[in-house]
Amino acid sequence: MVIKTDLCNYTEYRIFPGHGQKFIAKDAKVHFFISAKADALFHQRIKPVKLRWTQAWRRMNKKGKVEEGAKKKTRKAQKFQKAIVGMSLDDLKKKKAQKPELRQAREAAAKEAKARQAQKKPAAGKPAVAKGKADKGPKASKGSAPAVGKAFKGKK
Repeated sequence: MVIKTDLCNYTEYRIFPGHGQKFIAKDAKVHFFISAKADALFHQRIKPVKLRWTQAWRRMNKKGKVEEGAKKKTRKAQKFQKAIVGMSLDDLKKKKAQKPELRQAREAAAKEAKARQAQKKPAAGKPAVAKGKADKGPKASKGSAPAVGKAFKGKK
């Protein structure tokens, strides 16, 4: 035999036939309370979440039912490589597979070659500067900011 039970609007406990109080508000909403205590607390507008003995508090504080399988598992972000400008993915993989000593030797050779290249360019590329005119550095244009220390005259 199945017994029809209601749920208390405040405590969420089951109310069996012959028990509880029914309250009908002005907007015709029906509230069913398990006891006068639940009814009084509802009318005082005390939130059921604040009271430890209510189901709402137990739900908020994760008490009672513990479902291990239902917990959401976070997935780890998978690492993957993308090709970068000037290098394909295959080139990157080959470079990573090399032994560290071999890689360092190759990088050192490349740096040395760049240094030699840099020494060659200045000697051949720049013409000689006349003795009377020394290079004074970059000049400020008309619209640039005033030098540090000088007061700015005008509107900001």
